[in-house]
Amino acid sequence: MAKPAPRLPVPIEHAILKWACGLSPRASRAVFGKPPTVDGQTLSTETHALLSLARLSGTSGFFAGFSIEQARSNTRYESRVMARRPKLPMTEIRKVDIPGPGGRLPARLYVAEPSPAGEPAPLLVYYHGGGWVIGDLDVYDDVFRLLAATSGCRVLGVDYRLAPEHPFPEPLEDAFAAFQWAASNGESLGADPARIAVGGDSAGGNMAAVISHRARDGGGPQPAMQLLIYPVTDSADDTRSRHLFSEGYILTRADMEKFEAAYLPPGTDATDQRISVLQCPDLRGLPTAYVATAGFDPLRDEGEAYALKMRDCGVRVALRRHPGLIHTFVNQTSINRTALGAMLEIAGALRLGLAAAPAAVPAAG
Repeated sequence: MAKPAPRLPVPIEHAILKWACGLSPRASRAVFGKPPTVDGQTLSTETHALLSLARLSGTSGFFAGFSIEQARSNTRYESRVMARRPKLPMTEIRKVDIPGPGGRLPARLYVAEPSPAGEPAPLLVYYHGGGWVIGDLDVYDDVFRLLAATSGCRVLGVDYRLAPEHPFPEPLEDAFAAFQWAASNGESLGADPARIAVGGDSAGGNMAAVISHRARDGGGPQPAMQLLIYPVTDSADDTRSRHLFSEGYILTRADMEKFEAAYLPPGTDATDQRISVLQCPDLRGLPTAYVATAGFDPLRDEGEAYALKMRDCGVRVALRRHPGLIHTFVNQTSINRTALGAMLEIAGALRLGLAAAPAAVPAAG
């Protein structure tokens, strides 16, 4: 088992990364070399600087020989390094306990501004990434704040149970329970039940997509919109991007294999549509979707294939590839200008998508 690399104090590490990402393109090339061009895409200057520093520190992926506990600890440290200083202010951050199938699910409601005249606001129920194995509400605090501050939505971040302690389908059952609870308790959240979106990145995007299928087929409340950021959509098949970006861009092929081995019990059929939504033959009737992918991401091709398949089935879909970015860009916005621009686009799409959804009609008094 690899020993964790020595860590600098968080403020020093943050200052180094901010300096590296703040260099002009010319200065950055002088220090870190020319950003690579792969598959007709050029890595952004800031992202190239981040990856260059990661290589210098010996970081080659989420695991890189680490145990799951070490990987979780590393992720918590990196989230503190990447955190915005000062943090984006919120009018309210409220702890919420959601009843789940295995007990209490911790969640947080982020409110940037009060709704005008107390009107119910749109709500995004967000599931963090981390391969179903790592990540938590603290790691994603910056993501929740940024989305709440720029989308016009309230954001409910959900802390589902993690594998391997809680393998498939337990995290997914938690995620669905959280959506159902939010849809039934919108008033307590200040939310319009007709304008509740589900979203997430990576494994969280996978769960948001699966929840949308389950809600469509179950006859209960349905999300008004899907916000899928570099989602896992097919664990049963291989793609060109899984090979093309298998090493050197934070998320590695070895990482994905370890994540999936932790999440899926032995003998699980990876074509199960609760795991691989791309395997579903009929995507008709799903909610409007915004799908964002990163150009230098092993998951790029399956996310885009899912978006195109939904579109072919008549679902309203907007697909946006951010060609110069990598997996985890949602967590880099405090220091990476290109990542921040991508997240502002995502927030704008969420704002427009939920504005187009019909608001709930108040009950007659």
